[in-house]
Amino acid sequence: MEIVIADKSHSIYADIICNTIADAAQVRGTGIAKRKPEYIITKMENGNAVIALEGDKFAGFCYIEQWGHGKFVANSGLIVHPDFRNIGLAKQIKQKIFEHSRTKFPEAKVFSITTGLAVMKMNSDLGYKPVTFSELTDDQSFWNGCQTCKNFDVLTRTEQKMCLCTGMLYDPSKKEAAKPAANNHDKKVWTRLKNIKQSMFLKKEKNEKNE
Repeated sequence: MEIVIADKSHSIYADIICNTIADAAQVRGTGIAKRKPEYIITKMENGNAVIALEGDKFAGFCYIEQWGHGKFVANSGLIVHPDFRNIGLAKQIKQKIFEHSRTKFPEAKVFSITTGLAVMKMNSDLGYKPVTFSELTDDQSFWNGCQTCKNFDVLTRTEQKMCLCTGMLYDPSKKEAAKPAANNHDKKVWTRLKNIKQSMFLKKEKNEKNE
């Protein structure tokens, strides 16, 4: 397995990357913003993505986005092809894109919004902290990107203060950002957060069916 910084030569994988992300969103039943092949290719051409390959077969992907004039960056679109799941590849990709982000944008705060407990754990192992949405970028173009998510109405109803996603932030200016792997207390907190958000989602689904 090879995980490399993507470039123009990897544009042939743009379609399968977008399709894999879309399929994952449907299976999870939660929100994942849609991506277009053209956008993925731009990230590759700019050197702002990593791709995992097994020979010439696509295995996984993730890319970097900049917000707030470079004050914030996000590692987005993390996806692993079904044929390569449950072998720890997502964690390796996350580590690679995080290191690449810190190299290219050393002063930027790195943030993430996610509904996945596994991603929360990976983030925490890298030094991210759970934060409110108000501590993330106020760049409206970022939040506009959530419009293709099925839970966008939750975000708009709360005036972008909360959603089913959990916000997490790595702040390079804080020494405590670099911390060891999560402890049991952290895991309990994440599980509680996930359960609360799942409860909100199920309640929303039930209300929609009763309308």
